[in-house]
Amino acid sequence: MILDLPDLAAMEQFGARIADALRPGDVVALSGGLGAGKTTLARAIIAALGHIGEVPSPSFAIIETYDPPSLRLPLVHADFYRLKHPEEAEELGLDDYRNGAALIAEWPEMAGGFSHEPGCLSIRLETAQSGRIAVVEPGLDWLGRLG
Repeated sequence: MILDLPDLAAMEQFGARIADALRPGDVVALSGGLGAGKTTLARAIIAALGHIGEVPSPSFAIIETYDPPSLRLPLVHADFYRLKHPEEAEELGLDDYRNGAALIAEWPEMAGGFSHEPGCLSIRLETAQSGRIAVVEPGLDWLGRLG
């Protein structure tokens, strides 16, 4: 599926659709070049899940966590850009963070990828003349959930 996201409002609407369908154990894998909109989409999802206030980019910390009641479900927001090897995600304790939580993964390929998981919604963001384009590949558990 290819979606045209011409402006911030479209990105926020797409984030809300994802948030509505998101379940514990799911992964939203956001890939694309620098400035493609990965963090913007992650922030839209987190806001639609109920978070009020600033959503810091996890670029430096690598992992940020959010828990109810500020969100409707536990969530891990990770930015794997700075990892040198996929094994570093294990060293960070990613599996422990993910236990019972959904994961938004920016730069998923740096952590070894998640597309093999049935609960993975892979989204590649690309810049376009006007806004962004999202190339969406749902894992088996996502089929029919985005409407």
